[in-house]
Amino acid sequence: MSAPLTALVVGAGVGGLTAGLALARAGLLVTVVEQAAALGEVGAGLQVSPNATRVLFHLGLEAGLSALAFRPEAVEARGWQRGQEISRVPLGETARERYGFPYFHMHRADLVSVLGQACQAEPQITLRLGETVVACPGDGAPSLILASGERLEADVLVGADGLRSVVREALFGPATPRFTGNVAWRGLIPAERLDGADIRPVAALWMGPGAHFVHYSVRGGTLVNFVGVVEADGGREESWSSRGKAADLRRDFSGWHPTVRRIVEAAPEDACFRWALFDRDPLPKWSRGTVTLLGDACHPTLPFMAQGACMAIEDAAVLAACLSGCSRDDIPAALSRYEDLRRRRTAGIQASSRRNATIYHLRPPFSWARNQAMKAGLGMSAAMDGLYRYDALSAAGG
Repeated sequence: MSAPLTALVVGAGVGGLTAGLALARAGLLVTVVEQAAALGEVGAGLQVSPNATRVLFHLGLEAGLSALAFRPEAVEARGWQRGQEISRVPLGETARERYGFPYFHMHRADLVSVLGQACQAEPQITLRLGETVVACPGDGAPSLILASGERLEADVLVGADGLRSVVREALFGPATPRFTGNVAWRGLIPAERLDGADIRPVAALWMGPGAHFVHYSVRGGTLVNFVGVVEADGGREESWSSRGKAADLRRDFSGWHPTVRRIVEAAPEDACFRWALFDRDPLPKWSRGTVTLLGDACHPTLPFMAQGACMAIEDAAVLAACLSGCSRDDIPAALSRYEDLRRRRTAGIQASSRRNATIYHLRPPFSWARNQAMKAGLGMSAAMDGLYRYDALSAAGG
């Protein structure tokens, strides 16, 4: 028998760790390279919908995730000032019965921790933390140069290294992002600081003129995660770890519903984050030779559908299925099949997220028409069905 295929995965975020685990379960020997000295990410919430929990449960993570997740009862859209309900789509047991898998709210660090522990327990995976990649050949050869000067080689290389992907730039040159005219705020607040604020057990979306605000519970309901997006003239750093001033956050959402104001008033002075939102067109190609991309490295998505992490998780499952049982000579064809299976869906998510940025920020009279359409059940519910029914595990015929 021939030796198993070897894979290098650059990046130990949600996408990279899921890819490492999925590839190992497909029989590959995997090395995951991460520049951070320890697993973990800047604290923030994320939504893990059934299309992603399907993959994570298949990888054996159900118990670990369930112990840390918050299970929302619904997604609710409301008016920014009066708080009138515009749309409500049930989740909870309804979602599990409808799609076969649950909808979770997670602290990002908790998801990374569960994935990391599974990778560390997997004998097919080697985690190399504290290693910075400084070079990657642009010709599709699966090798890396580390800051130490060490060269790593494998049969296949996966760039899961995010927005500023070293692998993507080596393959296709620097990205050309466009400022969307929006900046985003985010933060985490202990739930006890919001007593009496009417924080419902839902994913809450508040839509206003030129802005919107999202909040939901994570870590079993002990924390409330918020994201507020406002239109702005000038861009700032594209880094969701750049800090902003709490006073500016309160100013941006003054006049909003009391629940929103309570959240922004409780936001910690030293832990408010504000970053510019940039958009990118879908890449026409993700792969070259035996090197490919995954997640934000190839399809960074605006945060208006809560699908960025979910798309990376789906990518990992499809990539592993395409490489399962593959010979070394067939790797380029397997990577081409992977991107052919994924490009249309991820490009559609990118486009829909871009549209939502406009829809959420409509002003009268257009916002009135939007609200009536949403009350009639158009838009949100139908979009969720298309998203959540997708089965990445069978997409490649696995």
